[in-house]
Formats: sequence, structure tokens, C-alpha cells
Amino acid sequence: MSGCGGEKTSDDPPTIGFLAQNNSRDFSREMSDGFRAGAEIAGGVKVELTGPDTHDGLKQVELLHDLATRAKGGIGVSAVAPELVAEPMAQVVGQGIPVMAVAGGQVAPGSEVKFMIENDGFDLGRTLADVTADKLPPDATGKIVIGSNSPAMPALDQRVLGMRTRLLERMPKLQVIGPLDTGRDAVTNLATWQRIADANTDALALLGAGDVDAVNLAAVHAEKNGKWLAASFSIDPKALQGVKEGHLFATISAEHFLKGAVAGWMLAQHAKSGRKLPEGWFVAPGLVVQAANVDEITRRQASESTRLQALRSQIDALTADPMKYLRPLDQAR
Repeated sequence: MSGCGGEKTSDDPPTIGFLAQNNSRDFSREMSDGFRAGAEIAGGVKVELTGPDTHDGLKQVELLHDLATRAKGGIGVSAVAPELVAEPMAQVVGQGIPVMAVAGGQVAPGSEVKFMIENDGFDLGRTLADVTADKLPPDATGKIVIGSNSPAMPALDQRVLGMRTRLLERMPKLQVIGPLDTGRDAVTNLATWQRIADANTDALALLGAGDVDAVNLAAVHAEKNGKWLAASFSIDPKALQGVKEGHLFATISAEHFLKGAVAGWMLAQHAKSGRKLPEGWFVAPGLVVQAANVDEITRRQASESTRLQALRSQIDALTADPMKYLRPLDQAR
């Protein structure tokens, strides 16, 4: 990875930082909490967390430059728009500060970043398609509508592609519609899913690609007593409640706390000891949440301490041999 040799930072103890996509959404706070927890497991560093209040790529650029004045030990960046922060990331790397991408779906050309921790979004989409297909007859006809609260965001686009591809593999008689732009704003997103539900009362399923999709799909399914299946990607408390009440038959967790924890641990180890950072795409796991495990996951998500207690062994396993989880960066999807 560019900008990471074997020398320790001159700070004592060194400071590492994390730039979140935002400070308001559940998934983004999970990553920040995980980053702090991973750094604390490694020990020997100071941690600074920052991020815009909402999805704001230009504000991320400003915050990255500010963070680089203090977090000389390394920075994890979860980019709203990878292309927008590519040049600023390259500038930080050029200062000799290690930078890694955490989530965001891809590393944009020109960023000089050589390491990313992210799910296989395409595979997560296939997973949601499989649990959907398992609920339907194999020769089912009709339509499934897919919505995405952030079209053109690489991670969500890969989820959509995985869903579409696998649904048509499993059930070639289906009509798969979308992705429809459901909007990032929670109020807009809710209104969009209400319109989609009204226009597609005969749909077999409505599937979302993002976190706010999950929350509002559950709400719309309850409001309209939907006969269609609903599922998306989130472990926001409202999404978990939606699974508990049967309004979402499944939701996929991208395990953002784990991604953040691996990033915090790796940067802390590098900052305090010069431990070499890997290069490539660290493929982080996901998790299917359904009726059978929703209570367990709800208990896990109750607080940062319960998450850490439940996930500590998995964090240790992921960081014990990171090379097991590496693929070439240009294969990220």
C-alpha cells in the first residue's frame, strides 16, 4: 500500500482516524464504532472519528484534509463518492500517511490507495435473491421490483446486479423490474415505496438495496398489509423489528461493525509497530437475518459492548490471517 513503510509514526502514541460516510445513518455509525473497537483491541493508539452529518461528498473532502493534520498514523475512509475523494486521498498518501478504503464499493483510479475492506456486494445480492427464490415456487411467474436508495453508488449497484442475475438464474420466467431510484432522504424514500407498492399490488416481492429501503419497506408492508414479500439490507433497529413482525422476511447485514473493527485494528498495528498493511481487497463477510436469528441479532445490536462481545471471536479470526481474505483490488465488486 502506498505511503506505508516499516517506520512508526513520530507521534507518541500515534493517532489514527476514520472518516465516515455520515454521522446520522445506523450503518455508518456502526463502522465508526467498529473502528474504535478494533483500535482499542490493538491498543497503543489514539483514535479520532469524523464525518459529515449527512451524505455530503464535498464535506468529506474538507474533513479528510483536516483529519490528515492530526491522524498521521493512518486514516480509514468510507467514501460517499469514491471518485470525488480520489485526488484528496492521493494527496494524503503523498504526505506519507497510510490511507485505506472501508466500504464504498470500490477504490477510484488516481487515489493511490491499495487496500480496501469491503463486502462482495454482488455475492450479497445473490444471497438475498436466493432467500427470496426459496420462498417462491421454482416455476413462479410474475414480477419482482427492485429499488435502490443510492443508484450509482458502487456497493449498492453490485447488490442490485447480484439480485437481478441470480433471480433470473433461479426463476427465468420472472419479470425483474428496476432498480428504481427510491431516494436517500427518509421521507422521500417512504413516499416512493408507497407509490411503488400501490402501482405493483400484484408483485411477488419488493426488494431494496440499501438501509433506508429496509426501514421503509417494512413500514409500507405494515401500512398496506402487503401480500408481497419484502426484504433489503440493514440491521437498523427498525429493520430488525420489521423482521420480527414479519413485514420483512429477511434483511442482509453488511456487518459494518466488523469492517470498521478490522480497519481500526490494522491501522493501529501499523501505526504503533510498523506492521505492514496488505494490498488488495479484503472480502468482509455478510449475514442473513431472518425470523430464526432476529432475536439473537437484536440482542447483539443493543449496544457497542454487546456487539463487541458477540463479534470479538470473529474479529480475532479475521485479523489473525488477513491474507486468507484477500483478492486482487481490481476484482472488487
